Amino acid sequence: MPLLSFYQSLFPEAGCDEAGRGCLAGPVVAAAVILPQGYSHNLMNDSKQLSEKNRFKLRIEIESDALAFAVAFVDNVEIDKINIVKASVKAMHIALDKLPVKPEFIIIDGNYFLPYKKIPYSCQVKGDTKFLSIAAASILAKTYRDEYMVNLHHKFPYYLWEKNKGYPTLEHRKAIEKYGLTSLHRKSFCSHIDQLTLQF
Repeated sequence: MPLLSFYQSLFPEAGCDEAGRGCLAGPVVAAAVILPQGYSHNLMNDSKQLSEKNRFKLRIEIESDALAFAVAFVDNVEIDKINIVKASVKAMHIALDKLPVKPEFIIIDGNYFLPYKKIPYSCQVKGDTKFLSIAAASILAKTYRDEYMVNLHHKFPYYLWEKNKGYPTLEHRKAIEKYGLTSLHRKSFCSHIDQLTLQF
C-alpha cells in the first residue's frame, strides 16, 4: 500500500528519521525532509526494506523532488557523552536547523523526541512505513551514513565496515576482540567486549 503524503496538510511538514542507533562504531545520522504538497511515490518505503541499489537511486529522486532536505551527523564521542537516544534527537534537531525551508509541523519516526523551537510535532511508531517524508528521511540518513562508514573502512579495514557499516556483526565483534577499539568506536556500546585496547 502506498505511503501517506502527510500527517496533516495545513502547514509545511518535515519528516525526520535517523540511522545507526544500534552500531558499535561511527556516528548516528539523521535527516529531515519536506516534500511538496500532493507528493506521491509508489516505491518509497522504510530504508531497511529496500536494496542498497534502490536506496541510492531513491536518494537522487528525493534530493531532486524535495522542497528541502538536510542531513546531520553526531559522532561517537558525543554519543558516549550524552547517550544514543539524546544523540539521535540532537542529530534530528541539527538537521532541522539546516533546512532552508522551515517546517511548521514535524513528524518523527519512533516514540521519542524533544521539542524543537516550539514547533508542533507527532511521534510515529514505524513512521517510515507510513509517511513518505519519514521514509525519505530514513533513506537519506541510511545512505549518507553507509557512505561515511565505507570510506572509514579503508582506514580501519580489519573491522569490515564496508560490509557491516559498524553494526555488531560476529565478524565486527571478533575484530574488536583481536585488534581492540578504534577512535571511531562507541566505548559505551563496546564495554561488554573483552580486550578493549584503544587503537589509533
